[in-house]
Amino acid sequence: IIGNCPFSQRLFMILWLKGVVFNVTTVDLKRKPADLHNLAPGTHPPFLTFNGEVKTDVNKIEEFLEETLAPPKYPKLAAKHRESNTAGIDIFSKFSAYIKNTKQQDNAALEKGLVKALKKLDDYLRTPLPEEIDADSTEEEKVSKRKFLDGDDLTLADCNLLPKLHVVKIVAKKYRNFEFPTEMTGLWRYLKNAYARDEFTNTCAADKEIEQAYADVAKRLSKS
Repeated sequence: IIGNCPFSQRLFMILWLKGVVFNVTTVDLKRKPADLHNLAPGTHPPFLTFNGEVKTDVNKIEEFLEETLAPPKYPKLAAKHRESNTAGIDIFSKFSAYIKNTKQQDNAALEKGLVKALKKLDDYLRTPLPEEIDADSTEEEKVSKRKFLDGDDLTLADCNLLPKLHVVKIVAKKYRNFEFPTEMTGLWRYLKNAYARDEFTNTCAADKEIEQAYADVAKRLSKS
């Protein structure tokens, strides 16, 4: 079983999309093996070892994989549009504040903050990318039909956002009975397309595993 870690899933997706055969070594963080301590003292997985060098920063690992596993042998995964990399950037922090909150009176405002962040992502997914707008057409293309953040192919931007979005979806429903609003059609289209891809679904942790990981984090709301 792959434990709940959106950062590890991000790297699994990148390697899968690059077409690389890789081994996953899972560790029990409560009983860390000794060689793990020696490998990267004081840091949490995921990390990557290559030619005796250890990389512990997820962004740096991503950069390294994109540079090292490059064309013509491996596909380029960087997004073409800069905005694709920042779409949905504040969803996870808004979700964390919402799920960790214990005060009933703060719940509505924090939920509103999360909805606002999700709405921003939905707007981006519904807005056509420049290449979707036909220069010869007099009719304005109203809503984007693309499958993912940056077009019809999964990019590094999706590998970063989708694992977090999945965690938000599972945990908010379980502990706050909150579901993504149905009117956010861009967001739902995006998720539907993602769940149709093995690179995403086969690297996801089981729902129960995700719920369990947040059992202590998601505090009960109290009136006091």
